[in-house]
Amino acid sequence: MKRTEEKLIVDGKRLDGRKPDEIREIEMKVGVIPNANGSAYVRFGKTIVVAAVYGPRQLHPKHLQEPDRAILQVRYDMATFSVEERARPGPSRREIEISKVMRLALEPALFLENYPKTVVDVYAEVLQADGSTRVTSINAASLALADAGVPMRDLVVGLSGGKVDGILVLDLCGKEDNYSDADIPMAFLPRKKEITLLQMDGRLTPEEVKTIIKNVLKAGQDVYKEQVKALKNRYSE
Repeated sequence: MKRTEEKLIVDGKRLDGRKPDEIREIEMKVGVIPNANGSAYVRFGKTIVVAAVYGPRQLHPKHLQEPDRAILQVRYDMATFSVEERARPGPSRREIEISKVMRLALEPALFLENYPKTVVDVYAEVLQADGSTRVTSINAASLALADAGVPMRDLVVGLSGGKVDGILVLDLCGKEDNYSDADIPMAFLPRKKEITLLQMDGRLTPEEVKTIIKNVLKAGQDVYKEQVKALKNRYSE
């Protein structure tokens, strides 16, 4: 982790005024891209992601097809204007890695066996980055899949936890992401609390890891409520 002399938590308050266990303001909408089969807009604080889903549709060329299931393809991308220093166009190693972990996080929620020889394409575009972009993208992709009518066992909730200035926190913003002692991006199926993504960067004790997982699972229920609310708003209009 990078080091900074600036204190990120002062008198129990973080740089944006939050308490350690408080998540940022959330905004979620679905059906934001008319041409997609399903789409979603998700904002955590200043981090903004739009996701679009196309499919299930027949996969070409045919030799790539799976005879007994659909293939899920995920592309995570950061817009060149999403960060202060212009991001280079084209997929970076980080974007390729996040695309893969997103796919692995989403697959357990899907009934891919219902659609053999097809593909479901998921595109997640980070429009503005201020920390926790992969978990924000997972939330957006989950909503877009539900909006597309792809059969799901449950929605997938994404949320980050970590350690900043020696204190355990939830939902890291950009500066906390860059200068934390450790961060843990997580995704899970909220009804069964089945974890589908768990990564860690930095050092934590086993007890600290357990506490962060417990805190993410608990706070993630509020994220889940926002997901359900966004879907209900879409179909009550």
